[in-house]
Amino acid sequence: MAAVRALVSSRLAAASAFASLSLGGRTPSQRAALHLSVPRPAARVALVLSGCGVYDGTEIHEASAILVHLSRGGAEVQIFAPDVPQMHVIDHTKGQPSEGESRNVLTESARIARGKITDLANLSAANHDAAIFPGGFGAAKNLLCCIAPVLAAKVLRGVEVTVGHEHEEGGKWPYTGTAEAIKALGAKHCVKEVIEAHVDQKNKVVTTPAFMCETALHHIHDGIGAMVRKVLELTGK
Repeated sequence: MAAVRALVSSRLAAASAFASLSLGGRTPSQRAALHLSVPRPAARVALVLSGCGVYDGTEIHEASAILVHLSRGGAEVQIFAPDVPQMHVIDHTKGQPSEGESRNVLTESARIARGKITDLANLSAANHDAAIFPGGFGAAKNLLCCIAPVLAAKVLRGVEVTVGHEHEEGGKWPYTGTAEAIKALGAKHCVKEVIEAHVDQKNKVVTTPAFMCETALHHIHDGIGAMVRKVLELTGK
């Protein structure tokens, strides 16, 4: 599943006297038209990857959907990954470890980033309005030993997140144990549908179930879109 932390800081607004001076003797309607024509600054978003492939890295479809929706929302995106060895390499045709094979998280993540990627050690909150963490087992194996929503629960006491439903419902929600892990960390789990996102306004955290649900791919894509839209709203850009 995908999770995000918005890094929202205050912005100084220009004084009305200064605006009037800058716009000279234009009429109110002319001043309003000119004001509306000024482009809004783009939200600066850090996308943090953990490899390439659901079983040992980032879930590729989630990362791709996030990038599509960020592009549509006009965001300025910078992609990061840690320059460390993967915990292990999984043969995705078998779902089993490939013995004797090793890969680097940054190098593998560069496949998704089309080469435009930066070492996670260089990520500074001061340079970004939000950070997004796509799902995939790599988030647990190569980042902070927990999947994306649990990551938030682990570092932010009392945070509200969602991984979808809390009952398997015939296999539709196969990872419901994650909700219990979230609650065990003192966080609040909020039940949501796969096409929805939950916003924790206090902590500026947005989460969506994504592949925690066994459903059609377009539903997951729509849920990620809802998450990205909420993120951009929180940045105020």
